[in-house]
Amino acid sequence: MKMARGVLVAACVLGCAGSAFAQGDYFSNWPAGVSPQEVGKKVAEHFVVSPHQYLNSSTSRIHYSEVGTWYGALTFAKLTNDTELRDKLVKRFEPLMPGGADERLIPQRRHVDDSIFGIVPLEIGMQTKDAKYLDYGKSWADRQWENPQPDGLSAETRYWIDDMYMLTILQLEAYRATGDKKYLDRDAKEMVAYLDKLQQPNGLFFHAPDVKYYWGRGDGWVAAGMAEVLSELPENHLQRARILKGYKLMMAALLKYQGKDGMWRQLIDKEESWPESSSSAMFSYGMIMGVKHGWLDGKTYGPAARKAWIAVAGYIDQNEDITSVCEGTGKKDDLPYYLARKRKTGDFHGQAPVMWTVDALLQPVK
Repeated sequence: MKMARGVLVAACVLGCAGSAFAQGDYFSNWPAGVSPQEVGKKVAEHFVVSPHQYLNSSTSRIHYSEVGTWYGALTFAKLTNDTELRDKLVKRFEPLMPGGADERLIPQRRHVDDSIFGIVPLEIGMQTKDAKYLDYGKSWADRQWENPQPDGLSAETRYWIDDMYMLTILQLEAYRATGDKKYLDRDAKEMVAYLDKLQQPNGLFFHAPDVKYYWGRGDGWVAAGMAEVLSELPENHLQRARILKGYKLMMAALLKYQGKDGMWRQLIDKEESWPESSSSAMFSYGMIMGVKHGWLDGKTYGPAARKAWIAVAGYIDQNEDITSVCEGTGKKDDLPYYLARKRKTGDFHGQAPVMWTVDALLQPVK
């Protein structure tokens, strides 16, 4: 089935793209089987009935990759006015509220991987107007800054590039839910600190200060995080220009490394590494957001973003599972370690960014 979808995409892409490009519209007239509405619905409905992942011990908790998929599916439900899907996603979460049947699975650590859990009740609360979800989600955002560092950054700051999404998205959702600018200011401050610490002159990001490799999904978190924050930062915000500069520098670098197949590799600058779906979806997301918001030149980045999405959609199998997803990866200053990372199918690390990219494609042009 996957091969058949890929052949169909290849047969359609040139004809479908021609008319779209002629109109300056890179995000419509999709080949059969890859429209964001169709893909989003299937992947979101698949998530609703999927078991929790990474519960491999008695101490395991809901994983951040599942949280990201939840957020993407909820956003899709909102964009498509699919209240039935939204209600299914809410029902899936109800046992994870305090006092619920699955309360034991609520993350516990004061760590970005656990704190991101708060974005789901925040998003549910915004969509349903139910105060119990809003209050619960807000408690997670407030907890993240209870004991800040002397420089004003969260105590959860650790300078892994994953944090540029996982830490900032919780504060961003709290801002969206409350309108309180302190959450947005926290985001901007964190983002600038990470940019100054980790972005290299070529525009890409090391996985961490002591690990000098451009790991695909790690850089993907950065691209997605900057796009999310920029979508909310006012034009006159003190840190906006700095974040926009870092974002544009990264997008320009990514253009150079995009493969002829539309994908990016598991190690971005290493030809010997394999095309990886989760990072490619995240980079596509970042570019789509840039074109739609006017941060990037459409003629330059529109075709690249479109090509990337069509390529990523070809990695979705007959079960609506995303294939060729890099396994979870800790930081290690060792090239063979990164090159040996395994490919997974159906992992939420891949399902999540596919949903975000769908959501970006469905958002109206700014």
